[in-house]
Amino acid sequence: MTHTLLISIFCSDKVGLISTITGTLFDLGINLGDTTFAVLGAGAEFTTVCDSPVSPEKLLQQLRELPELVDADLKVSHFDLASLHGPNAKITHQITLQGADHPGLIAQLTEVLTAFQANIVRLNAERIPGATGTQYLIHISAYIPEARAEACLASISNTASSLQIHCYWEQQGQAFKA
Repeated sequence: MTHTLLISIFCSDKVGLISTITGTLFDLGINLGDTTFAVLGAGAEFTTVCDSPVSPEKLLQQLRELPELVDADLKVSHFDLASLHGPNAKITHQITLQGADHPGLIAQLTEVLTAFQANIVRLNAERIPGATGTQYLIHISAYIPEARAEACLASISNTASSLQIHCYWEQQGQAFKA
């Protein structure tokens, strides 16, 4: 019997962590679907939706035995949603913003996207120390409905400009700078 599972792992970041996790899953006959990995501070987060011939309990036991995951926060559960995402999760635009850190910046930008019925598929943000102070770098992968894309990107650009943040985006392989 195949189980569709959600695996979530949070632990200290280590070189080779993804290789160890994915190699173990492969050895157990698990087929990965949507998978993400991110370094968060000194930690790392690995999440995947997968098809597994192994029960959640057995898989959790196998993961707990890995030395790299000794102190990890591990969760394995049945995934009851569709394992393939719908059309509003197709990435149409890559948006990059960089500038001074402002409280509420992500909230402001995501509100703009929501107003245009855009769906954020992935978001990565980090603070980067620099010679002129801390910079904030945001990468957003989004689905923006074609009929709303021009107005949405103009609004994001205006929001970024008002905060003195540089804004770039890519659409269908073409790069734009605001």
